[in-house]
Amino acid sequence: MSTQKLKEIITKVLPDVETVICWQEGFDKLNVTPIFITSPEQVDKVVWNAACAQNLASYLPSQKKKVAVVVKGCDSRTIVQYMQEGLIDRDNVVIIGMPCKGIISKKKVQKAVNNEPVEEVTFADDSIKVKTPSGEKTIAIKDVCPSKCTTCQYPTPIISDHLAADAIQSDKPADSVYADVAELESKSLEERWAYFSKEFDKCIRCYACRNACPMCVCQDSCIAETRDPHWITQKLSFDEKLMFHMIHALHLAGRCVECGECERVCPMEIPVAKLKKKINKEMKELFDYTPGVNPEDKPPMFVFNVDEAKIKEHKL
Repeated sequence: MSTQKLKEIITKVLPDVETVICWQEGFDKLNVTPIFITSPEQVDKVVWNAACAQNLASYLPSQKKKVAVVVKGCDSRTIVQYMQEGLIDRDNVVIIGMPCKGIISKKKVQKAVNNEPVEEVTFADDSIKVKTPSGEKTIAIKDVCPSKCTTCQYPTPIISDHLAADAIQSDKPADSVYADVAELESKSLEERWAYFSKEFDKCIRCYACRNACPMCVCQDSCIAETRDPHWITQKLSFDEKLMFHMIHALHLAGRCVECGECERVCPMEIPVAKLKKKINKEMKELFDYTPGVNPEDKPPMFVFNVDEAKIKEHKL
């Protein structure tokens, strides 16, 4: 039902925009890929299901004319953050909101079916049925969803011009958002260092996390690849890997909208979002600020308040 309504909304707004950015089926039913709709004939290709993981808002800063984009709740925080930072003209963006009950992690689904070829996928409200050469297997979405879905506070887009389904309220406790960070903070300094050292040493410097991040908007002059000045090398040493991830995380201080794209695309399955969530937790405690939630807010690193000098020493 929601897919049909989505198609109707796209058909309605298409005459007023250059393109509508949505999802279409990929090379199999477990994969979807973005589609840039410019004609009514393309609307039938639109899909909406739990495999629609990509954050399509990432394309907005590069668009020069008026466009429409379909976003889930977590994706909508990207648009709010773009507005806060002046990276898009709100008048040139038509936002089609898609309330979401959770998406799947393709990697988790593949592991659940022992990496067998996927022949068919059927999506239900809270589960998926996957057919492989060995037979069919029904999997609960909650068992194969990315970590962001387990704590999602915004299943309905924060901001939208059209809503393609009934709004959904989060049933996840607010204090669960940074539970994984708090658990890590409870460990000793040596244990935390051992954890991050092990994870980041797996990095192959592919930069997929940076390329997929909607807030990494300076990729053409990224500090990781610039030759003048030459800040870091392309060596695969642990020190160079760690330097890149520290720079990436700090450039997102107060800006990471926790869309999970960095972890979704990482070929080494490194929990790269956890470091950024740690910084977001500090921003919440220091400045009572959550990225991508209120269009009227300004990211703390974008402004200066003399009262900040009175902030007492904060235990990091």
